[in-house]
Order: sequence, then C-alpha cells, then structure tokens
Amino acid sequence: MPAVSSSIIYFRHASTDFGQNDDQMSGYEDCAKQRNLTDPGRDEARQIGVAIKQLAIPVGDVLASPFCRTMETARLIFGTATPTPAVRGGPARPETPDRYAELRTLLSTPPAEGTDRVIVSHGNPFSALVGPPYLAEGEAAVIRPLGARGFVVVARVLKGGWGSLVSK
Repeated sequence: MPAVSSSIIYFRHASTDFGQNDDQMSGYEDCAKQRNLTDPGRDEARQIGVAIKQLAIPVGDVLASPFCRTMETARLIFGTATPTPAVRGGPARPETPDRYAELRTLLSTPPAEGTDRVIVSHGNPFSALVGPPYLAEGEAAVIRPLGARGFVVVARVLKGGWGSLVSK
C-alpha cells in the first residue's frame, strides 16, 4: 500500500464582526481593539471541530496568526494553537515583496509523517500566495506541500462543508 502523504490545512478564521477593526491595536493580546469572532463564528468553529474529530484527521502542529480571532478559531476547532507570526495577516505591499516568504516555506514543507499541519490565518496571506478566489471566513484549503517545488491547493472546503464529509 502506498504511503499516505501528509497535508496542510489552511483555515481563514471563522466569522467576525466587520464593525470592529484592528486600527487601534496596541498588541496581539489586546482583543478589545481587534476585529473578533462573532457568536455565530464561534459556533462555526466548534462545528468544524466536531467534524474534524469525526473524520479522524491526524492533526499535528496547529499554527495560528497571533491575532485574537485566529487564535480563538484554532482553539475552538482543535483545542490548541501556537501563535506564529510567520502566518499573520495584513496585505502584501510592493515595498515588502517577501512579506509571506516564511508562510510560503511552511506551505511547501511537508509536516511530520502521518500528521497534517494546520494553519489558521487570514485571507490576505493566502490570496497573496495562491491568488483568487479569496478564502471566505471559516473556509479552508487543503494543500499538498511539494518541498522545493512549492505547494499545490488540492481542495477547498466551505465553512459548512466539513459536516458533509462525515459519513452518516
């Protein structure tokens, strides 16, 4: 039987309150000055977590952007998260062409054998590296890392799509 290759699952955080923004942020730990998850967003994350457990996905490292919305999404889905500045959000700008170089490396590097790496981040980094269409809040992309050859997106899962993957 051929070896099963490990994947990377890249999530955009669950639904947030766009009436909030990060403009007054003084640090990642200051959730009061960031755009945060809504109660429906928290429910979405919990439902994804239930489906992930039912699917018995072999989750290894769970890396999250240090923003409150991404850390909370990761913890609600997986019960854990390691804050990882390399996967943080924000738009790429012409003056910072290598803004997502570390994230590109993470997406290209195979996770530990027999596990899938999870990255919970934002739409901007994914779009900058992969192009459109933009990931919606709560949406995920399944990525096959190719080492020095980069990576390829092999599937996208809508935030409500995890439950349909579970055998009834």
